[in-house]
Amino acid sequence: MVYYFTSNVVSPAAFIYVGKDKFENEDLIEFGLDSDVWYVNEFHVDNLSSAHVYVRLRNGETWDKIPENLLEDCAQLTKANSIEGNKKDNITIIYTPWSNLKKDGSMATGQVSFHNPKLVRKVLVRERDNPTVNRLNKTRVEKTPDLRAEKEEFLKKKRNSERKTRDQLKEKEKREKREREQLKWQKDHAYDDMFSEENMEASNNQDRDADFLDDFM
Repeated sequence: MVYYFTSNVVSPAAFIYVGKDKFENEDLIEFGLDSDVWYVNEFHVDNLSSAHVYVRLRNGETWDKIPENLLEDCAQLTKANSIEGNKKDNITIIYTPWSNLKKDGSMATGQVSFHNPKLVRKVLVRERDNPTVNRLNKTRVEKTPDLRAEKEEFLKKKRNSERKTRDQLKEKEKREKREREQLKWQKDHAYDDMFSEENMEASNNQDRDADFLDDFM
């Protein structure tokens, strides 16, 4: 089971989802998308229980420049959905791109590490903000998605988009090459008409009347 939330503090609205338990978190770790940012309580690295919260980046958004109000929504949701975190004040939430998550066979269920610790950021949550949590809970929808199929569909669309971009780039390069070749040809042949046989004959004095010089007198 996965819980889905909608954050309307930004426009267009942001899409947030949370794993029900540590086993569901395993699937979320495995089948996350490149456009996802992962949130968890900092004490999770000490093997204490924590919710895994993901926000899906919108077009043009980057993980390190998430709007402050959306960041607060994700942090509050992480705290509220954590058994340990919901009991404490002044907790630290860490977040990182999904692609930075590292998982190996030696780790416990739901536990992760990071490929690059420098790509991990922190946000302090002093206390639970009930109006924020209640607003988000009103949007909650429970689903049992096929995460593998969703990721395959995402990757398919990504490949198609990348192929379309490559094709457009190739067509642009071909068009620019043709334009360069055309300009070069025009430059190389700019004086062709001037030295044509017809124009040369027209400027040749040998075929003129003997009195043509009288025109200059």
